[in-house]
Amino acid sequence: MTSDSPGWLGRLRRGRSGPRSRVRRRVGSVVRLTLALTLAGGVYIVFAPGLAGAKDTPQLSTAAEEGKALFNQSCITCHGPNAQGVEGRGPSLIGVGAASVEFQVGTGRMPMARQEAQAERKPPVFTDEQTRQLAQYIQELGGGPQVPSGDLRAPESDEEAIARGGNLFRINCSSCHAFGGGGGALSSGKYAPGLGEATDQQIYAAMLTGPQNMPVFGDNQLTPEQKKEIISYIQEALKQDRDPGGWGLGRFGPVTEGLAIFLVGIVALVFASLWIAGKS
Repeated sequence: MTSDSPGWLGRLRRGRSGPRSRVRRRVGSVVRLTLALTLAGGVYIVFAPGLAGAKDTPQLSTAAEEGKALFNQSCITCHGPNAQGVEGRGPSLIGVGAASVEFQVGTGRMPMARQEAQAERKPPVFTDEQTRQLAQYIQELGGGPQVPSGDLRAPESDEEAIARGGNLFRINCSSCHAFGGGGGALSSGKYAPGLGEATDQQIYAAMLTGPQNMPVFGDNQLTPEQKKEIISYIQEALKQDRDPGGWGLGRFGPVTEGLAIFLVGIVALVFASLWIAGKS
């Protein structure tokens, strides 16, 4: 009995202290895990402070804040509260850039009264300053192409710039806008507008953004210098009524030329026929 007593008492003590030991171990594990996670979080915050505010909304400039207020008043119905677009009303403006806004708003095409085949040019609703503010808001909101500052025409010292611009215009633009810049009809009720009222900035913005059916002419298709040469040709050659080949017949292309030739030819044939009949 004496030799067995310690073993019996030891088993009794272990049986009584077993559950308490398991509880202590579990509590200790939880405490150690909590301390480890706290330490890891502290190290992350100390060594990566920039990531903590990565999701903060970027601060808008003063001009962009003014543009946002204008956007919320006049554009939010069709383009959504964050310019993400509204299905069936208006497309997303994320990534279109300031150039697109300056063209569409500056020419009065936006805001549109109703959905049509094509937005027509009309008197602008916003002033030039308001247009720049709207453009700045869209630019800071989603980025995109911007019209460069400064003179948008080729240097006056480059005497061949207009000739090069004319060649580029005939290759890239005349198929839609006609050789005289008067515009032309396209399919499905759409058309290429005339260039008579277009400013330097509007022409450059149109080449950058490709509004409606117009293709986008990025800097890999037409360099900034080539864009300026085209603008110089349009503004300094087409709009100054230069017709070195003679009477341009309104520059409407082969239709008016063919009609003129037909009428002149028919009249000439009639008179020739009468003269021959009288002589015979």
